[in-house]
Amino acid sequence: MQRLFCAFPSAWPGCGLLLLRLAAGAPLLFATLAGLHEPESALWLHLIELLAGTLLVVGLWTPGGAILQVLINSWLAFSAAWSGQVTIINVLVGLSLAMLGPGAWSVDAHLYGRKRIEL
Repeated sequence: MQRLFCAFPSAWPGCGLLLLRLAAGAPLLFATLAGLHEPESALWLHLIELLAGTLLVVGLWTPGGAILQVLINSWLAFSAAWSGQVTIINVLVGLSLAMLGPGAWSVDAHLYGRKRIEL
């Protein structure tokens, strides 16, 4: 049975997925850099943020990185560190990335994408 959608779209859809990955991963990386200077912050949370942000920005294991991002922001939404609607938007962006995939401009596309075999 053929897939209903392309897992690694290029052109404008691929560019849109790249921007979506950057919009999801960059805040995690910035939060990690800002949180490392706070002595009372949880180091384990910042390491998970760093891992998820890096995976999303480079596009490696994108669904896993997106699920990590969803879990981090869900935990923040229900903890004392509530940051309003931005956290809910980040959860929705992470869910959409987990469902759509990384796009053509990612490490996943180079590792697991369709290959062209010349005979």
